[in-house]
Amino acid sequence: MASASGGEAPPPRHVAIIMDGNGRWAKKRLLPRIAGHRQGVEAVRRVARAARTLGIEVLTLYAFSSENWRRPEEEVGGLMGLLRQFLAGELDDLVSEGVKLRVIGDWRRLSPDLVAMIEGAVARTTGNPGPTLVIALNYGAQAEILAAARRLAEQVRDGAVDPSMIDEACFEGELETAGLPPLDLLIRTSGEQRLSNFLLWQAAYAELLFVDTLWPDFDERTLAEALAQFSRRQRRFGGL
Repeated sequence: MASASGGEAPPPRHVAIIMDGNGRWAKKRLLPRIAGHRQGVEAVRRVARAARTLGIEVLTLYAFSSENWRRPEEEVGGLMGLLRQFLAGELDDLVSEGVKLRVIGDWRRLSPDLVAMIEGAVARTTGNPGPTLVIALNYGAQAEILAAARRLAEQVRDGAVDPSMIDEACFEGELETAGLPPLDLLIRTSGEQRLSNFLLWQAAYAELLFVDTLWPDFDERTLAEALAQFSRRQRRFGGL
């Protein structure tokens, strides 16, 4: 990829994916929606491993939005069950491969047993030196931004922060992605072309890629193709 200065730019350090199309995948096969979600979990396993093979430093996956509670109760319950299975089945591999797990969103409002599982998984991987897998659970970007603004307002009220010193870096330090590399590439599967309240601040200068592949069919090949498309783009960050 040619950078703004004409040289070869590095591959993306931070890739995020809106995993869309599980329901349509199941409908095409005359299967219940939960069958699509099960295959979606398999895609998470494949893609998380592929990301490590391809040298991606941070992979952020939109697993459950704050708006997904509007779905039928049976479907939500099935999704939470699949999350439990994923955590229980993948944790040992994450530990052995040195992957650090991070969870963003209002996930502490999930059921107590699931919260305990997440806390245990995050604690067990927190010292790992390898790449980071970020799972967005009960996440909404507008709520994240509002919470960051409130925290800064409270710090100003208490005299801990001078309002004139609040800049982009200061604000980013209050977001849930604080400390992670900037988002380079945001992919949405299934052909939909919207951000759906995901990483709105972080995506300001990210490359956006919308692919027709349904999430259960996404694999190492499609991820590699996405990285190849990224490599052909010129990122100017507002410059020439």
